[in-house]
Order: sequence, then structure tokens, then C-alpha cells
Amino acid sequence: MSISHTELSPMLETAVVAARLAGQRAMEELRYVHTSVKNGSEIVTQADPICQKIIVDRIRETYPEHGFIGEEGEDGNLLSIPPRSGTPIWWVIDPIDGTNNFANGMLCFSVSIAAMLDGKPIVGVIFEPATDSMYTAAVDMDAALNGSRITVNQDEINRFASFGVDSHPLESIEAGKQKIMAQTRYRCLGSTALHLAYVARGAMIGTVSPAAKLWDIAAGIILVERAGGLVTDVMGKPLLPVDFENYNAEPLPTLATNQKIHSQTLEIFAGK
Repeated sequence: MSISHTELSPMLETAVVAARLAGQRAMEELRYVHTSVKNGSEIVTQADPICQKIIVDRIRETYPEHGFIGEEGEDGNLLSIPPRSGTPIWWVIDPIDGTNNFANGMLCFSVSIAAMLDGKPIVGVIFEPATDSMYTAAVDMDAALNGSRITVNQDEINRFASFGVDSHPLESIEAGKQKIMAQTRYRCLGSTALHLAYVARGAMIGTVSPAAKLWDIAAGIILVERAGGLVTDVMGKPLLPVDFENYNAEPLPTLATNQKIHSQTLEIFAGK
């Protein structure tokens, strides 16, 4: 199923407004953060469901028939609300990507929103409230930062290049991750969405996130791809499409790079 530019443009605008509203509220909530542990392994704050509701409510004003999937559902489960119309569009939401940073008063966090059709993103927005940076992309539009076009860089793996690594371990790629870290100025910002945004803008040559969930990467995938980069799993296979009816927060080990180093990086993670 295809969608026209005249339909995409207002969807992108809606995502931008929703992300900015949620990001502004998150900054306000920073003054009195309360945390709890979800499912025995993840920190959640009082701001996460508040910001998610802001996003869902804003999108529903314009698209009441669309579906939603997000991190903050009831009783520690994911939010999953199927579409009610014949157009199977799902909005994938991470109201605060970088919750651990947020919970500790660190400003390195983001709001991530994507609209997906047939299991693939058609619109993506990542908003970094602390710097007022709005990253946007759509299937027929360039990736942009605050309205200006961005592209991945053309750098090789070297000791001056930045490469984003996730703090979650995955035994099968730890050796490769250590090798990448030894060859670059690696960075761990605590926000997978921001890592992807920084790859899209050329600030990083790549990023790997072995424990990413769909809401962490949905907007970032289209940003990187529209900026000229590549996104696959750590074996080089496509991450998408996603089957929304059966997705239950399974990890999607993600590798995003500029086009120059993708094959080389896959070989590193394959132990070659």
C-alpha cells in the first residue's frame, strides 16, 4: 500500500508537534523525578506515561483511526492499540528514550515517534529537548535537522571517528563491539534514538544496539536511510517489516552505519 506526499506532510507535522509537546513536558517533569522498576529490569519515571499520553492524544486529534504501539502500557506491558480503519498505519512511540539518563537528571534523552505502514516507517521524528533539536524524515523527503538537510558522513573506521555503542551486553557480539571500541572514539549516550539521529547527521560513523526495541529504532531507521545510511541487524539481515499483530517487545539487534563501513562492520561482528 502506498501513501502520497499530500498525506505524508501533515503526518510529519503532527509528529513534530506531538514530539515537541512531550519533550517540553519532560523537561518540566525533570524538576521532581520519581522512579520505579518495571518488569524487574527497567527504570520508569512518572514522566514516561504522561508524555506518552500527550503524544497519543495529539495524534488522535488528527488520526483517530490509526493504531499505536509504545513502551508504556498497563502493568508493565507494552501499549498496543490496533488501527480501526482500512489503512493499517501504526504510530510507534518512545516518549522518553534514555529514561535512565532522565531519571538521574542527565539531559541526554529524546522523544521518538514513527508512523509505520506495512511494517515499515513512512514518517520519523526524533526530538532532543535539551538542545531543541528536531530530526525529521519521511519516505519521500530528505532527513533534516531543524529543517536543514542532513546526511551521513563518508568517514572510515579510524581512531578519530565516533561510533555509538549500547550499554546492554549481547554475548554473540561482545568481541566485535570490543574491536570497534578499540578502533574508534566510541560513545555511549544512553539513548538509542539519539545514536541513530547522530549517525543520520554525520556526527557518528555508526552505532550498534543489541537490545533495541521497535520504539527505540523505528524513527531512527527512516532518518538514517533517508540520510544515505544503512540499517540492518548485526548479521546484515533486514530488520523490517515488523508484524505488529505478533510483536511483543522482542529485541531487534540493530546496526546503523554510513554506507562506506557497513560491510566492514558486519565482518567485525561476524568475527572476521
